[in-house]
Amino acid sequence: MRVLSVASEAYPLVKTGGLADVVGALPAALAPHGVETTTLLPGYPAVVRTLQRPAVARRWDALLGVPARLLKGHIDGHPLLVLDAPDLFARDGGPYADATAADWPDNWRRFAALGRAAADIAGEYDLVHAHDWQGATAAAYLRYDDSVVPSVLTIHNIAFQGRYDAAVFAGLELPETAFALDGVEYYGGVGLLKAGLASADAITTVSPSYADEIRRPEFGMGLEGLIEARGDRVTGIVNGIDPAVWKPATDTTLPACYTARTLSRRRANKRALEAAFDLEPGDGPVFVVVSRLTWQKGMDVLAGAIDALVAMGGRLALLGSGDAALESAFLSARTRHPGRIGVRIGYDEALSHLLQGGGDAILIPSRFEPCGLTQLYGLAYGCVPVVARTGGLADTVIDANEAAVAAGVATGVQFGDVTVDALVRALRRTTGLYEQRDVWTTMQRQGMRADFGWTRSGARYAALYRSLIAA
Repeated sequence: MRVLSVASEAYPLVKTGGLADVVGALPAALAPHGVETTTLLPGYPAVVRTLQRPAVARRWDALLGVPARLLKGHIDGHPLLVLDAPDLFARDGGPYADATAADWPDNWRRFAALGRAAADIAGEYDLVHAHDWQGATAAAYLRYDDSVVPSVLTIHNIAFQGRYDAAVFAGLELPETAFALDGVEYYGGVGLLKAGLASADAITTVSPSYADEIRRPEFGMGLEGLIEARGDRVTGIVNGIDPAVWKPATDTTLPACYTARTLSRRRANKRALEAAFDLEPGDGPVFVVVSRLTWQKGMDVLAGAIDALVAMGGRLALLGSGDAALESAFLSARTRHPGRIGVRIGYDEALSHLLQGGGDAILIPSRFEPCGLTQLYGLAYGCVPVVARTGGLADTVIDANEAAVAAGVATGVQFGDVTVDALVRALRRTTGLYEQRDVWTTMQRQGMRADFGWTRSGARYAALYRSLIAA
């Protein structure tokens, strides 16, 4: 079976978040199930530079109005196609925004061109798998081309929808009939994610709980009616993590590698973490955060709980960037509590591994979380997750309630309402568990023994593909 995976990023070539990790891991996850996955990415300068004497697979004189070509390459040994369209992608800045963090005004055209290119070559594949709003138009173009190639659209975060003014519709080069309630029209404008959701043969989300949540107004972000209307076409398949990248026993970015049986070796990583974040050395708990600093991630709630965290003897090491006001709030907390709060604004892949390998507990107070990968990394590294009870966080972390602790199956701490009071109670409960060394060690080992690789999820995707191809 040959599948074309269409996405705006894929690790290790380009990454801004968890989407890249998933897209990068899928080819290897699907290969044991007889699926050859070709990944189609935009030709960002950094991606094009990785290609060595690439062959040209196809050319367009005018792909949504611009010249373009498809270049062949490989990503971790699997087939790669790069849409080289300099007018769209050869620019400084990030994949979606310029150096000032302002979205590129032509993002609609950039990613619609990606979908158009995917549809144009879809006949060479058995199925097209599109990811998020940036890949969603692939499903729409297939639909309006009357293609027999089935499509799957995965929602990694329904909050990001690719909404634009109705004026851009003409530039999509879709038939006029597509500007309709069951097409790309969305509240009088154009919705690229909505177009994909209305067109795909199957829709997946990245956890079963999130597949249920987005049917409700508080999580569906205006698309809950469409999700509900698609009914059993919507399923949840929990993300996995790449054990070759996230494995503390062989992680060369760590000062000390370790296993579930050699947890004492984590102490060297904790000392290195304290030094990296200018924290006072000590045996008390170090809470860590690796996150976008946004409202969705509950970072405003964490900012409100910091003084209580310090008062109960905790320390915090935070790596992330996002809203300027939240960045300022955490930097102010560092000033208020020198040696107790450490903050790094930005992202550093190696440092994120050290936070997981040296921190005691990772805080994820998200208001909604489609799947979350950070808590999976925490489980794999014995960094106990403290999570809001939502989406994939609820699906992957076993709360340390009295029964779970007694049975020795707890892997983390869950809390309900995303409020300062609820988070403080969760921090207090976590601190109490940390002080019970046998209980804490059991929780760490249970998390590390859990299987959150791609074996089961890869099998589920392959089964879904086959069901669509056979239909």
